[in-house]
Amino acid sequence: MEKQNQLKSQNIIHGMVLLDKPIGISSNAALQQVKRVYQVRKAGHTGSLDPMASGLLPICLGEATKLSQFILDADKHYLVRCRLGVTTTTGDSEGEIIKTTPVQTFDWKFVENILKRFIGAQEQIPPMYSAIKYHGQPLYKLARQGLEIKRSPRKIIIYNIKLTEVTEACLSFEVSCSKGTYIRTLVEDIGHALECGAHTTMLRRIQVGNFNDSDIVSLDQLKNLAETNKDKLNALVLPPRDILRNFPEISIIPHLAHCLRQGQTVPISQLFSQGLVRLVEDNKDFFGIGKIVNHNQVAPYRLLFVSNG
Repeated sequence: MEKQNQLKSQNIIHGMVLLDKPIGISSNAALQQVKRVYQVRKAGHTGSLDPMASGLLPICLGEATKLSQFILDADKHYLVRCRLGVTTTTGDSEGEIIKTTPVQTFDWKFVENILKRFIGAQEQIPPMYSAIKYHGQPLYKLARQGLEIKRSPRKIIIYNIKLTEVTEACLSFEVSCSKGTYIRTLVEDIGHALECGAHTTMLRRIQVGNFNDSDIVSLDQLKNLAETNKDKLNALVLPPRDILRNFPEISIIPHLAHCLRQGQTVPISQLFSQGLVRLVEDNKDFFGIGKIVNHNQVAPYRLLFVSNG
């Protein structure tokens, strides 16, 4: 009976919340709080932020979790501050200090030129203090046991780095990068290039794909609205149709939409290059992502079962 009551109390909400994750909690802890606020059965975040990091954490609810991977694959933009002359076990201020090095006074132009070296496609070795799994165990758990596991380098892209502050002890910069980029590792590499070492003291994510921090909402705001104004709370949920708004959209007549839901490839009237498109039934209801086949057909790729999108 208790389980039935819990199921009855759960809401049917599909979409995405642009959360401002606070410093001091994990991304999963933030996810669980949002899940409780909206009382949904299914939710997932779209790319972890370290506990010491803050900023944009898109959280998908309900059927919109099927679109999470597309946001995970999106490029990111961060604000970063790092302490020069000090390296730590974790690459950030939460770790133990393992080395200190005197820091010379750096000229702005000199630092800019150092940062420019890191722009472009490259390989990066993930840090031990990461959630990457090794034989089913997150690396950070093994790191806490004093173990060092060989990690394979991963291909990343640094699109741009903009220096914003240089002091005797600190650097601040903005960075745009591809998915899978570890900023803590980037900071350590910059410290190595400056021959003094460095670790991250502040990290804030301000953009994921086409979404920026202009419309993000805090956990406190969500909790307050859950108590005072459910309509405003629900209005903060971005509808599934808008999550991938950079994808082209195709209107499908009801008969062909039914065929797509049955797993069939169907013809389309307009020509498209290869790629993914948003599927909308009769110019109204979004029902998923399709894949263009032979320029004039579309096949189901990731379908959502939502009455209104």
